Amino acid sequence: MVDFEFIEPWIQRAENDISSALFLTEKMYPVPTEIVCFHCQQAAEKYLKAFLVYNDQEPPKTHDLIELVRLCNNYDKDFLIIIPKCEYLLPFATQIRYPSKIDLEEDDAKKALACTQAIIEFVKSKIL
Repeated sequence: MVDFEFIEPWIQRAENDISSALFLTEKMYPVPTEIVCFHCQQAAEKYLKAFLVYNDQEPPKTHDLIELVRLCNNYDKDFLIIIPKCEYLLPFATQIRYPSKIDLEEDDAKKALACTQAIIEFVKSKIL
């Protein structure tokens, strides 16, 4: 039996990230797209790491969602279907945290939210 005591902190932090992204999208104008996208990537990352913890694997110190999906895939082959959503979110881990040439629009934030929410629901279906 899995001890959810170890998974809960990952899920709680991920929920804080997605809640922050939603709040910023709904309450701020203009929408701070870079921050929303960053929180979306972080929420997806933490849910993937929660799945690894669920499977008694120490999550690696990485922001690479594709690497995390591949590790999750060792336990459940269905994880490959979320790779396109993870690929979309991947640059938001580090590249947008600092001034860069990535130019984001409000639609990018909406797409990041949709990708993240799909990843969260997918992972939840596997662990809860």
